[in-house]
Amino acid sequence: MKWYENRIKSAQNGTNPMLIKELKGGFLVFGDVQFLPGYCVLLPKKEIHSLNDLSLQERSLFLLDMSIIGDALIEVLKPLRINYDILGNTDNYLHAHIFPRYQWEDEQRRKMPVWLYDSSNWSNPETAYQPSKHDEIRKNILAYLEQNYDELSD
Repeated sequence: MKWYENRIKSAQNGTNPMLIKELKGGFLVFGDVQFLPGYCVLLPKKEIHSLNDLSLQERSLFLLDMSIIGDALIEVLKPLRINYDILGNTDNYLHAHIFPRYQWEDEQRRKMPVWLYDSSNWSNPETAYQPSKHDEIRKNILAYLEQNYDELSD
């Protein structure tokens, strides 16, 4: 099995190359595409379909982690704002998209969900994750979490 065929299992067993850090409520992974630099995804610790499949304690941890990841992106990238999105329509498992939004985006585009960007952004090699272009952002997100996560998540 290739790591991307089951992103949660590959995060659990350490074979997901996009894994940034295991948190209390889930696994933080870097987005496969980076047309909005810093795009991350939070995966749950177990394979489930919906936020409602988690216990109340697990939901609290997952959602708190999602917001702390937003804090990290704000600190590291200084975006205009953070968009959070839990869908599960295409990939039928719980996962939260965390998108930094930027001043440099076209004004009309900034007002819309990222899903309304041209679909080529999701498959364009130029917007795909590239270690040489994006590892500094990943390292800075990790550094922020290693320094602040325990305090923020207690």
